[in-house]
Amino acid sequence: MTFSIAIRRFVTLLAPISLAAVLAACGATQAEKDAATPVEKLYADAMDDVESANYDRAIKSLDRIEGKAAGSILAQQAQLELAYLYWKTADKVQALATIDRFIKLHPSSPALDYALYLRGVINFNDDLGFFGNLTGQNLSERDQAAARESYQSFKQLSEQFPDSKYTADARLRMDFTVNMLAEYEVQVAKYYMRRSAYVAAANRAKESVLEFPQTASTAEALSVMVAAYDKLGLKQLRDDAQRVLDKNFPNSSFAEVNKKAWWKFW
Repeated sequence: MTFSIAIRRFVTLLAPISLAAVLAACGATQAEKDAATPVEKLYADAMDDVESANYDRAIKSLDRIEGKAAGSILAQQAQLELAYLYWKTADKVQALATIDRFIKLHPSSPALDYALYLRGVINFNDDLGFFGNLTGQNLSERDQAAARESYQSFKQLSEQFPDSKYTADARLRMDFTVNMLAEYEVQVAKYYMRRSAYVAAANRAKESVLEFPQTASTAEALSVMVAAYDKLGLKQLRDDAQRVLDKNFPNSSFAEVNKKAWWKFW
């Protein structure tokens, strides 16, 4: 066998092996590709996807960064971006899980103020839109836990970071949330009144007055107490509630509750 014939046979045998190697390289898994991609490139790509509103792909890239560069500043940033994008895409469960994990793992992070703010925003106004849909709903069974969680996050932010750029907005949201929670309690109390559950109505209205005394709903809550105690025949408690109402809200329409009771319209 001449040398040239031997070379041709060797090349012929080698070709399938080389082709298999090329195909194997082309068939590398996404994990293998990610391992070879710098985290900075993954983050830049994710931000480009955010700019183009390709949130699903951005989430996948940020998730890979968190696992690939755990403990780094970039991984922390990716975690915050993830929480925001989960909220942006209406995945509240994942958004809260991600931001809670960040707060737990990085309690001294320079971005903790933003994390607390974002946690408050995620919960903010959740399930507070019930006022336009009162008919046929059992308001006593509605859960306002999210609104309370939102308030607590904003409160922690304002107390721990009074000079944060997020604090002013957080305080505005706190005021709104407190007023909504107070109104919610009054709506539930009125719901009980309509169903002749006078003890429950009185207790719920009293809870609103005690927990949210400086809100716009306080006068109405007191008027519910007056009406409920009157129905229960508890004249002393009724008169006490009426005196508090008259003294603190003398110009309120609710101060004249005994002249034409609002509950008689229901």
